[in-house]
Amino acid sequence: MVFKHENYQINSNSIGFYQDLEHLDGLGISAVSADLYTNKKRDDLVIFYFRKGACFASVYTQSNIKSENIKWNLNNSKEKIYALLINTRNANAFTGKDGYKSINNISTLLSDQLTKKQIEDEEDPKKIKPKNLLFASTGTIGETFPENKILNAVPNLITKIKYVQNKYVWMKAAMGMLTTDTRPKLSMEECKIAGTPVKIYGVAKGSGMIYPDMATTLGFVFTDAKINGKVLKQLLKKNIQNTFNAISCDGDTSTNDMVSIFSTGCANNKEIKSYKDKNINDFENSLNSVLKNLAKSVASDGEGASKFVIIKVEKCKNENDAKKICFSIANSPLVKTAIAGEDPNWGRIMMAVGKAKVNLNLKKINMNIGPHKVIENGKISTYYKEDEVAGYMQSHEIKINLQIGSGNKEFEVYTMDLTKKYIEINSDYRS
Repeated sequence: MVFKHENYQINSNSIGFYQDLEHLDGLGISAVSADLYTNKKRDDLVIFYFRKGACFASVYTQSNIKSENIKWNLNNSKEKIYALLINTRNANAFTGKDGYKSINNISTLLSDQLTKKQIEDEEDPKKIKPKNLLFASTGTIGETFPENKILNAVPNLITKIKYVQNKYVWMKAAMGMLTTDTRPKLSMEECKIAGTPVKIYGVAKGSGMIYPDMATTLGFVFTDAKINGKVLKQLLKKNIQNTFNAISCDGDTSTNDMVSIFSTGCANNKEIKSYKDKNINDFENSLNSVLKNLAKSVASDGEGASKFVIIKVEKCKNENDAKKICFSIANSPLVKTAIAGEDPNWGRIMMAVGKAKVNLNLKKINMNIGPHKVIENGKISTYYKEDEVAGYMQSHEIKINLQIGSGNKEFEVYTMDLTKKYIEINSDYRS
């Protein structure tokens, strides 16, 4: 499957086509196996370690049922973070006090181990406290959290921290985050702040239980730019809207959704203290590109996906109307199964437009499937040829474009088709 980006394309079946994420100052990375998967040996525990601490910002799930690690992060997040620990296989959700206690016990050991590493490796060592740590978990909901396995793996995880990264170190970390994903998600951009070169690197995981209500998946962005936490929060909150909040795989919001950005400050650029500083414009555009590329990667790797689908709704009265219509289409099982079957059943798309509860003037609606005009001024186009559209539906990437004719606002959403494989994956998820 070929995944397209504005400036390049990735053949997602070949590691050689992934962007070459390299070294980022102030960061250490490690991934090991804690034997969290009983039937296979694989990396399932990952740490991103910030040697001098990092400013950060996070957005979390809006689900009323939150995992214990999300509760920990909300309770303990401080101005500077020294490490992010990620485990797969177990969501630590619906585990109650025991799950939260496990995070607390792991944080105690991890902070102690990292403090010792500070003493060994740093000229000005810092005492790292549990409150300086963030946690991310992904996997099955409601199972007892594997505290002892993770505790036993922490010393090895710390020992194997790499202070100098290359694409394979990043790939190992990205692979260690996966659950039902079929491939890792990585993205990078380089830009300048007031003339100083800075890097923006990102990794993500997500394949099912994907629907925006912030965040949608696990996504982590790392930069060497010097930007404080307040500005990072403003940047993330704005740029999440048309990236991770613009994808859907199945319409379900996870208990563990989390997207974070971390700044090591090692680029030594002119420090950005205000979101209104014009020196941040290039950085913000590059950040949006990284987030969008990761979000598209998640959608294109949706569970059982055979098609990557881009839905764009234009000429709406407001952005909210455009967004409603986009997601009504993206989350329709009838639309998604028609796309899987390569059936140009445009009536299902119009059905989804109608149920979005947006005021419509049918005579102004136009729709294209790929380059093919289907609806024109509320009626089937005289240029419509079903065999041509059916041929287009065999493509790996499907574009659906609608013009509503009520204004000048638009929104774009990324999703995937719904196949038999999706049912197989989720009916067999825990075995």
